Amino acid sequence: MRRCAVALVHHPVLDGQGAVVTTAVTNLDVHDLARSSRTYGCTDYFVAHPIAAQRELVTRIRDHWIDGSSGRRIPDRREALGVLRVVDSLDAAIAALGGREQVEVWLTAARALGPVLSFASARARLEGEGKAVLVVFGTGWGLAPAVVEAADALLEPIRPSRGDYNHLSVRSACAIALDRLLGAR
Repeated sequence: MRRCAVALVHHPVLDGQGAVVTTAVTNLDVHDLARSSRTYGCTDYFVAHPIAAQRELVTRIRDHWIDGSSGRRIPDRREALGVLRVVDSLDAAIAALGGREQVEVWLTAARALGPVLSFASARARLEGEGKAVLVVFGTGWGLAPAVVEAADALLEPIRPSRGDYNHLSVRSACAIALDRLLGAR
């Protein structure tokens, strides 16, 4: 089984009009993506944010749950937050895993942005040998085109079985994607 990690990227992402922006950290995202990452055996969960104050906030949240009273009260949450790594960019997350030569970057998106890798094919690739895989989730209205163009693979969008409404929270999308990639059969 290949090493698998998750990254939540706050820049460069898109706003509702398609402009490249930086989004704010959401406390629930910090916790819930850590819990999903740990549940499915990911070695690392990176929160990538270019603004130092936002990185400091994430670090304070992590430290509170690892070293503070909440970590003693709820050990499962402490274990989940233990996989959290705070970095300033997606490139820093890739570097932390060994660099582009050692990492495949797989992106997620709510809509098809080009040829996609099915979850079944991606799961089969993860079960084999090879480079570490970094599964990247964007905030806002998705990852900027430059990030998409630099990816090694684009995972298929998560689609509803009824209707055409598709606006999942990144927390939900991460849990679904990790279950499809790494969950029990």
